[in-house]
Amino acid sequence: MRVQAAGHSAEAYETRLELIVVLMCSMAGVLMQALDTTIANVALPHMQGSLQASRDQITWVLTSYIIAAAIMTAPVGWIASRFGKKNFILVALGGFTLTSMLCGAAQTLDQMILFRLLQGAFGAALSPLSQSIMLDLYPPQKRGNIMAIWGMGVMLGPILGPTLGGYLTESFNWRWVFYVNVPFGIAAVSGIFLFFKDSSRDSTMRFDWSGFAFLAIGLGALQLMLDRGTDKAWFQSMEIVIEAVIAGLGAYLFVVHMITAKAPFIPPKIFKDRNFFSALFMMFVVGAMMLASSALLPPFLQNLAGYTVTDTGLLMAPRGIGTMIAMMFAGRFAMRIDPRVVMTIGMALIEWSIWEMAGWTPSINETNLIVVSIVQGFGMGFVFVPLQLVAFATLPGYLRTDGTALMNLVRNIGSAIGVSITTTVLAWSVQVNHSLLSHAASPFNPALRVNAQSLMMNPRLPMGIANLNGMIEMRAQTAAFGNDFLFMFYLCLPAFLFIWLMRRPSFTGQAAPKIEVME
Repeated sequence: MRVQAAGHSAEAYETRLELIVVLMCSMAGVLMQALDTTIANVALPHMQGSLQASRDQITWVLTSYIIAAAIMTAPVGWIASRFGKKNFILVALGGFTLTSMLCGAAQTLDQMILFRLLQGAFGAALSPLSQSIMLDLYPPQKRGNIMAIWGMGVMLGPILGPTLGGYLTESFNWRWVFYVNVPFGIAAVSGIFLFFKDSSRDSTMRFDWSGFAFLAIGLGALQLMLDRGTDKAWFQSMEIVIEAVIAGLGAYLFVVHMITAKAPFIPPKIFKDRNFFSALFMMFVVGAMMLASSALLPPFLQNLAGYTVTDTGLLMAPRGIGTMIAMMFAGRFAMRIDPRVVMTIGMALIEWSIWEMAGWTPSINETNLIVVSIVQGFGMGFVFVPLQLVAFATLPGYLRTDGTALMNLVRNIGSAIGVSITTTVLAWSVQVNHSLLSHAASPFNPALRVNAQSLMMNPRLPMGIANLNGMIEMRAQTAAFGNDFLFMFYLCLPAFLFIWLMRRPSFTGQAAPKIEVME
């Protein structure tokens, strides 16, 4: 047996100011890490010219960050237990701040990819560590509000990233997309160093190198497959087939090793908790839907509806506003009524909003767009906060850091798979719709032989065929985006089942466990 402290409660801090500083500094790390998932999206064309990269090459600025973050999320629990949460979060915050500065100063594509890999590796620990610290500070009956605050950082970061990135890029320079992290990172490191009270550590713990290697290889191959699949025609390419085999083999070896090893870095007993296990599936769906919709909206608004980068960012902001408003109340509602009911309402709002988006056209009314976005953000807030409460309500304290790391890992994988699948469906749907609509582009079509159409859209003239193809392409893309949103609607339906597979937890009469005994 070994005894391990779960962490200090809020009462361990001498003043309320110290507690607030710790909360704000840990939240700063979450917000920076979440923002950097999407903040560079709108700056890619500017970076492409500055770094002399092709369109395919510049996407590695995004994928290198995601790959490193996904791989390094898994061992967060072990590192925190072995070296202490304070040392770990200081290294993670300091490294993330330094690599953000280096990304802003990068002069070549190779430098940028290297620094983004390091930034993702350091940033991987910020979200699960922050969540674990906040869960340690407060007992179950007080976690509703604190998880709402933490959830704002996780949810608002990817949503507001394009808005902030567009403003910084147009007003200053694409390098400020990364430089903006530096002052907040320095402040967060200072606050944690001065005020955070560390948990105990177990210096006898050994790292499970085999399990980590299997997981890292599997996740790396999976991310490469998802990132390059659309360009390589998926399984028609031998590269994608090899990456899929390696990803599947890595996952299989990892699961077998986790079950049979004496001390794997992800303990199998964590999956015995029914609420946490069901919450993992819910988090996968939430991650896939949240980032996929964020990735689809900018090209729809810019390429079809004709909005500028800045206007696109502003039109995406209402979803973040809806999320923020919902999170102010979601925690309180979940503490007083069945949190499964709150999550069901949230998923219903999300499904309604996606259904409405499936009918959007380039002439969409801005009021309709804003209302639907706010409702979708509201639904996200009503799902995310209760989900965190239910997932960790019955999980033992000594598994909490492992649980937060695993939850963030599943969210990252869900985001990557969601973006890849929706991008593939979009490309396929554009081709199919373009082919169907092209049947009408014939010299024998009477509609193309009268009035202005006979001059502007005559398929026998170069100008006419170009105009006609442009109109067909626009119609095909409009229909394809509608199909993609409809696909997301059906993809989210199983979430209702996962919600009601959970048991209703009790948040009253429980104290925050300070010491847990592990067999």
